Amino acid sequence: MPPSAVASAPALPFPGPSSRLPPATSAGARIAGISGRDDVWRRRRGRTIGPLVGMGIDAAHPGGAERRHPQGYLDRSVDMKELLVALSQTATPEELHAVMSPYIDGSSSSSSSSSSGGRRQRRPSLSLRFMVGLLSREPDWRRSIALLDWMLDAAGYPPSVFAYNVVLRNALRAGQWALAAGLFGEMRTRHALAPDRYSYATLISALGKAGRLEAALSWLHRMERDGVRADLVLYSTLIELARKLGDHAKAVSLFSRLRSSGIAPDLVAYNSMINVFGKAGLLQEARGLLAEMEEEEEAVRPDMVSYSTLLTAYVENRRYVEALSLFSHMRERRVPPDLTTCNIMIDVYGQLGMPREADRLFWSMRRLGVEPSVVSYNTLLRVYGEAELFGEAVHLFRLMQRKGAVQNVITYNTMIAIYGRSLEHEKAGNLVQEMQRAGVQPNSVTYSTIISIWGKAGKIDRAAALFQKLRTSGVEIDPVLYQTMIAVYERAGLVAHARRLLSDLNDPDDEGKIPRETAVKILARADRVEEAARLFRRAVSAGSVKDITVFQCMMDLFARNRRHRSVVEVLENMRAAGYLPDSAMIGMALHAYGKLQEFSKAESLYREMQEEGCVLPDKVHFQMLSLLGARRDFARVESLLAELSSDPNVNKRELQVVAAGVYERGNRLDEASRIIKSHARGVLD
Repeated sequence: MPPSAVASAPALPFPGPSSRLPPATSAGARIAGISGRDDVWRRRRGRTIGPLVGMGIDAAHPGGAERRHPQGYLDRSVDMKELLVALSQTATPEELHAVMSPYIDGSSSSSSSSSSGGRRQRRPSLSLRFMVGLLSREPDWRRSIALLDWMLDAAGYPPSVFAYNVVLRNALRAGQWALAAGLFGEMRTRHALAPDRYSYATLISALGKAGRLEAALSWLHRMERDGVRADLVLYSTLIELARKLGDHAKAVSLFSRLRSSGIAPDLVAYNSMINVFGKAGLLQEARGLLAEMEEEEEAVRPDMVSYSTLLTAYVENRRYVEALSLFSHMRERRVPPDLTTCNIMIDVYGQLGMPREADRLFWSMRRLGVEPSVVSYNTLLRVYGEAELFGEAVHLFRLMQRKGAVQNVITYNTMIAIYGRSLEHEKAGNLVQEMQRAGVQPNSVTYSTIISIWGKAGKIDRAAALFQKLRTSGVEIDPVLYQTMIAVYERAGLVAHARRLLSDLNDPDDEGKIPRETAVKILARADRVEEAARLFRRAVSAGSVKDITVFQCMMDLFARNRRHRSVVEVLENMRAAGYLPDSAMIGMALHAYGKLQEFSKAESLYREMQEEGCVLPDKVHFQMLSLLGARRDFARVESLLAELSSDPNVNKRELQVVAAGVYERGNRLDEASRIIKSHARGVLD
């Protein structure tokens, strides 16, 4: 059967062979144990070799979809396992046809004749259901393609979306992306078969699992355009992939599309989105999802993961008071804390300067039915250290050893840092040796901590010797370690040494140097604007920036240093790479556009992010309102003000204050007065 075109397929980064059935030499097509053949599983007759998109189609292929066959199949008399064994011995289409030829009524032993009249006289002896089952059990994707060819060409089976779905699955398991796109095109253009939900879900899920988010989203768009509705599982898969890749804006957009499609999220989707909102800094939206789950009529009830995920989000965003409030809310609802919750709250108490409450919670964990873990001990150790309760910290550290509690590298790193705080640098150095004797290997944080301690103690030679030893020993030199050594040199006034380290970062891809993306982040976090900008632009030109955090670091660096044009440049590079900015980056970009007096571009970005389904925080909305006021476009101010007033997620009191300020700065005192009066009444006119 000739291959077919995928002329209507969306342009995707599908690598691989250019024909529907790839050449054996390009796909490792030889079957183990078979040698001396030029081709395996490639039929020359009728094959058209060309690009995947726009490939020619044989219009003379007869329509087999209308064929109907009577009952009386031999399914029950054929042992599928034996047939699979026989098929496993074949290495060419001709050999496969010879094995399958007995299952065509009225056929001769040669099943390769291709006259259309002869094919109309044949009738398969095995049902389509049997053949689909056979395809699903065939482990080799090349053999399953050849078997599908036999079904459609030699045996005259009607084209079946079920058979194509099985072959599609086999091809995707082998990572044959181009072939998968070709199968989609063949279903549509040769056989007028509409891919069903399973077809799309199989392809999109496989792309998702391979980390190819952009390709998966492109096929999701085509799926929806074709009128095939995605289900909860598919959306959840893509949301989770976007979350893992740190592309929170796309995750939020997908969740919005899920809900607008009328699909009710399940517990997994809710918890995943609470995490995404938290990572994106949209804490009000995250709290809103939890409140939604707590409503009496809501079918999905929050579990412990829901609460602990939101607690984690509060801590990561340094919203410790809100975390404490949520913990009190959990107690009011009689939600028993689990280990994760206890560990988070020990940290929260420490951050709020409440070490005694942290101590009390730790020692009450067993009474609550929760056994403290090494994380619990490590967290309390850090709380003691930050509160300068050095005696309690040493006591807890040695208590762990007496009880035989596990001590990991974080335990030792925390204790080393505590000795540094208490100016006991010799004990800190001795603890590094102790951890090695205990079988715990130091990591980059260990070395960064000890180098910093020695630097502050004036032991520059020891710090430099350790750093040089690490560089030549093959230990990973991470950004923190590099920044620590640069800071030690600068603090000691050794500017030339610091510059020498910085020069290493300007050519980071040579042997023995650190990765380019890591070098960019080191320079950005060290506030080295020119060096970071130069290296970043080289990395972008080479297409080597694959980590969204590199864009975040550079935009933050340029924003801090009021390099507004460069902020916009980073945004454009980021969009070109297929990433959506998070709320903080959108805010920085809007600010830059405002400073550059490019108000229309600011509004375009704002609207574009809304159309992408991004949930924007109040700060971004208010920023856009202020920019419209700065442009003196008060008609647009009124329009946006009305739009935000009807949004239940926007804080109305803060909106009124911002709106009044916009009018005052524009010398529109009557409008400002109206806003202030409406604020007193609690409504916006």
